[in-house]
Amino acid sequence: MDLVVDLSHRAGRTDAVYRALRVALAQGRVTAGEQVPSSRALAADLRVSRATVATAYERLVAEGFLESRVGAGTFATAEASDARDDVRDGRRTGATGSARRPQETRRRAPGALRPRPGWHWTPHPVSGDAPVLAHDFRVGIPDASLFPFDAWRRVLAAESRLGGHAPGAYAGPAGLLRFREAVARYTGHTRGVRAGADDVIATSGAQQALDLVARVLLEPGDVVAVEDPGYPEARGVFALHGARVVPVPVDGEGLVVDAVPADARLVYTTPSHQFPLGMPLSLARRRALLAHASRHGAAVVEDDYDSEFRHGRRPLESLHALDRDGRVIYVGTFSKSLLPGLRVGYLVAPPSLRDALLAAKQLTDGHGPVHVQAALARFIDDGLLARHVRRATARYAERHEILLDALAGLPVEPVPSAAGLHVTAYLAADPPPEGGSRGLMTRARRRSVALETLGTFTVGHHRDAVVLGIGAAETASIRPGIEKLAQLLEG
Repeated sequence: MDLVVDLSHRAGRTDAVYRALRVALAQGRVTAGEQVPSSRALAADLRVSRATVATAYERLVAEGFLESRVGAGTFATAEASDARDDVRDGRRTGATGSARRPQETRRRAPGALRPRPGWHWTPHPVSGDAPVLAHDFRVGIPDASLFPFDAWRRVLAAESRLGGHAPGAYAGPAGLLRFREAVARYTGHTRGVRAGADDVIATSGAQQALDLVARVLLEPGDVVAVEDPGYPEARGVFALHGARVVPVPVDGEGLVVDAVPADARLVYTTPSHQFPLGMPLSLARRRALLAHASRHGAAVVEDDYDSEFRHGRRPLESLHALDRDGRVIYVGTFSKSLLPGLRVGYLVAPPSLRDALLAAKQLTDGHGPVHVQAALARFIDDGLLARHVRRATARYAERHEILLDALAGLPVEPVPSAAGLHVTAYLAADPPPEGGSRGLMTRARRRSVALETLGTFTVGHHRDAVVLGIGAAETASIRPGIEKLAQLLEG
């Protein structure tokens, strides 16, 4: 229990300690049933006599806010939960020491501070805040039941002991060397990324990687080209740093490179599995994008967010593997392949940006959790990640096939996709459902079907569509959920 005590107050030290304890009780810093420090311990902490603290405790016991238990100590009572702060200008209100005001709601001032001019961002709802419906087609959520918790607990426990990664010291901003070495080997084997440990920087998920890139590369007013439809949080973080974000259309081959502005300082793309439509960026477009970046001096951010889960042909080479000029920054995350709650991602950057990115990481975040990085390094090197990805891919491929089969015959047009944890389907009903995909989403929720609309991910005009995730959907719930959706589409 932390107390702020003004021992210089004219009412005396006992009264000062008493009032500080009352404030702590009223503000909920001590809850009903919680033990308070012994009078000896608190007196030593405050550097006052034990009698001073004991007298303050006796007053609070007499008022019913504390309870003394023989042989056990002193505890806050239920009365403490209902206590209200009676301190005004350093004095208690009321004629006697035991006077209390009627219960009232304690109000805080709204505050005179405001965000800087031009700030328009607000937090948006996240999957962890929403109730889980019976047919859960939300996007971007892996199946936590597939995660090997027992194996992870063993590895994490082993790496959480006092040992080789110096948990009592501050780590470097790049992240634990063992982790960076493991990531370099893993991405080299699975995605053809040519990198060593020095090229890897550990991040708190892909979102922090994008933020670091924006801090280092972008000046206010710089043009950033992003896919449309695309990942809203990428658009948001670039705009947050003052960039002028320009949406670039996507067609059957992915990002339309010819539409990328010549003055774009940075191009953000999801080439392995375009988010949210699902097609890969064709090899011809990949080469065209790299040529464009070289010609105009642009950086390319390759977000490889769920490339592990392939349901068909082998993936095309990553942009990073094709890059010969050091213009591609490769961003990866374990939020889909493992769990979002781990908050572990990484970026692979050219040597020319390394020091700047490390400084940005150190200034904004210091370093990540080294014991988690150590555990994940062992998890990768012991083959546990590869084994988990194989198992999860088989389960997701089954759901992907069931979903496409269930959609057959409905007035929708699924976008061909051979990877990832979702399927986008254009609405083809004539006439369209009332309110389009947004109205359909609202009506579906009333029938315990959670889905998302393409409009969530686009800033320009695009065909109306729904986006259906398969990560959170239980396999047995897919067909019944799509049957409900079919009834809604039929009116």
